[in-house]
Amino acid sequence: MSDGRNQAIPKGGSGFISLAQVLDQSERIRDVVEECAEELSSANAVIKHEMMKRVPLPEVQKALGQSEDVENKVEECAEELSCVNDALEHEVSVRHHLERELDTAREQEQKARHQAFHDPLTGLPNRVLFRDRLDHGLAQAKRHGWFLAVMFVDLDDFEHINDSYGHAVGDMVLQIIGHRLKGTVREEDTVSHQGGGKFLYVFSEVENDRHVTNIVRKIIHTINQPCDVKDEKFNINPLINPHIGIAVFPKDGATADVLIKNADKAMHRAKHTVDGYAFHR
Repeated sequence: MSDGRNQAIPKGGSGFISLAQVLDQSERIRDVVEECAEELSSANAVIKHEMMKRVPLPEVQKALGQSEDVENKVEECAEELSCVNDALEHEVSVRHHLERELDTAREQEQKARHQAFHDPLTGLPNRVLFRDRLDHGLAQAKRHGWFLAVMFVDLDDFEHINDSYGHAVGDMVLQIIGHRLKGTVREEDTVSHQGGGKFLYVFSEVENDRHVTNIVRKIIHTINQPCDVKDEKFNINPLINPHIGIAVFPKDGATADVLIKNADKAMHRAKHTVDGYAFHR
């Protein structure tokens, strides 16, 4: 027979085979065994018919008896294989169920981890993840002699949107701005939502104050773009006045706490500037 039923199951060291493949191979073997049983039965029936026409020889009768014994054994094997296949099929079903449960558990774990380290409103890193990223960035900056910038962003007067249009609209505006701010960072940088209209940035490997200034101006320009909320276009400026304070490692601090504190101080100074940003001095 050359219909593929005799394909061998890979043995140890020759490759991985799944339980479903074992079941499929076992079912093919069962089909072959059942086919052999049918062929033996047909052959035995022919022999019996011919023997009825003439006096059978003892050798022929003995051979027929042996053939019928083989037929019975083949049929027993087919029945046993059928039972084995039923058990395998049940095992495959159980395995698939367990795999689905495992996939669900993994998805729930990933969701829980994401929720533990991200702001539920904007999807940006929260305080915990930001602090971890900042500590890692500082360790790298100290090791390689890099400059690092921490920026404190405050959307001043943001509460006016909540008061005038409601918190639902305010949340949508924050989501839009958060999505925009995420687009202003590189893979190695982080922007975090601290709550309300406050955000924190950490930029690694900044070159100098001019480089930082270009980044800040890009952020302010990004924030000031109109927001489309519920078919209504909000002109962010003058509704919201973004102010950014900047602290640079190592001149403005050597620890995360000091850099954040000095960036906060610089942000309050920025509220009295025309450009809307200020370095810690």
